[in-house]
Amino acid sequence: MRTLNRRDLLQSAAASAGVFIASQHMGSSRSVFADEAKTDSMPMQLYKSLTAAQKKNICLPMNHARRQYVSNWWYIHPDYRIPNTFNAEQQELIKKIFDSFHSEAHQDAIKYQVLIDQYGDTKNAPAVGFFGAPEDKNFEFIFTGHHVTRRCNAHSDQGKGFGGAPIFYGHYPHPEESMNDNFREAKDHPGNPYWYQGKLFNQFVQSLTGKQQAAGLVAGDPRSERPEAVIKTPTEARGLACSELSADQKKLLIDTMQGMMAMFRQEDVQATIDTIEKKNVVDRLHISWYGGKYDIGSDRVWDTWQIEGPDMVWYFRGEPHIHCYFHLKS
Repeated sequence: MRTLNRRDLLQSAAASAGVFIASQHMGSSRSVFADEAKTDSMPMQLYKSLTAAQKKNICLPMNHARRQYVSNWWYIHPDYRIPNTFNAEQQELIKKIFDSFHSEAHQDAIKYQVLIDQYGDTKNAPAVGFFGAPEDKNFEFIFTGHHVTRRCNAHSDQGKGFGGAPIFYGHYPHPEESMNDNFREAKDHPGNPYWYQGKLFNQFVQSLTGKQQAAGLVAGDPRSERPEAVIKTPTEARGLACSELSADQKKLLIDTMQGMMAMFRQEDVQATIDTIEKKNVVDRLHISWYGGKYDIGSDRVWDTWQIEGPDMVWYFRGEPHIHCYFHLKS
């Protein structure tokens, strides 16, 4: 990738009509979706608008292998990106669907993140697709690209969690510097919209006893980011066993996770927390955080951490910049 300064990057992104998130102001002609809007979710409206050729290109079987796939930079349909696959109204609806995944307070920062991570090139434009068909209870819409994987049940705009499939979010906010500093952020992760989660996690760690903090600090490396391994159930327990937390500490952990999910729409957050509580997921979790090179600035503000168990993996890799993987089995 060539070196870009920030001004060039933003000008290039804004000029690239095919870069999805940059298309914020489309024409105001009457929408072909108006009649369906009263009864159908936005993903369902998009599905019903697809031509036979579009359905062939972007719709996959419900249990297709890619439904459980995740990576920091991938496309559900590499040959069928948003700009070269969908008409203007469909692209506008996709933008609205993406916005709807996120809480209002975080929408602008997340849209900016996705824009910046496209590096101003249409070749980096996101791709979307569907798993299954409307008659399937778990009919799924998926949005993928650089530093972004989002999913939702296509039947509802209210949110039902993430369907038991993994999501990803991450960012490097200084692409103009990437050739010079190996994509390494400063210790406070300036400009990264996801570091608020790191702050909340560290507040939780500071609430623990000294003995618990010692148990959670793990030597060595966290899990691999290889797609086949990154959300895999751990084969050995590492770090602090959540079953040993007090009732108050378990509640604080759940509250912390809920706070870290604040970027998502409230209904998805609540559905996720409900699953964690109803299945008593916490008692099967271990929490670990990592020092050495993973502690940027050697300040014991932990940049890389994991909350993991047989039901759930939440991997926050803050070094050299933020990559986050979340997977809660349904």
